[in-house]
Amino acid sequence: MSTAIAEMNGARVGEQQFATFYLGDMLFGVNIRSVQEINRQVDITPVPHAPKHVRGVINLRGEVATVIDLRTVLGMPPAEDSRDARNLIVASQGEAIGLWVDRISDILTVKTDEISPSPANVDGIDGRFFQGVYTLEKDIVVLLDTEQVLADRD
Repeated sequence: MSTAIAEMNGARVGEQQFATFYLGDMLFGVNIRSVQEINRQVDITPVPHAPKHVRGVINLRGEVATVIDLRTVLGMPPAEDSRDARNLIVASQGEAIGLWVDRISDILTVKTDEISPSPANVDGIDGRFFQGVYTLEKDIVVLLDTEQVLADRD
């Protein structure tokens, strides 16, 4: 990829951008290339007999999108509804999936060589869900592998 094309995509060669968000006090990031939009839609239709990590479905401009409680997938206590909660809509295997998060943070541009390898776990969350971690001045950002997070869904 040429530098010009990479810069048009919002990052220079050797850099990646992540949309960051919180689940509780933990800061997470997903590669911005997989993010379609951030949505505040709270009219989620429950799906009978769905796995516990499925909050339900939403109508996304005529398309049905499944909303996943990211906390449940990661083994955290289920999400509670709040004014700051959002659906982070990501593309996965040709469909739109909503990741229910506690609150949205910033877009983070990271030099690829500054991403540390994934630990076995972070605060009890299985490391198989991580692409790596990035250290900020006062926090760490756990970089999620969205395909792995969504791989076990039913």
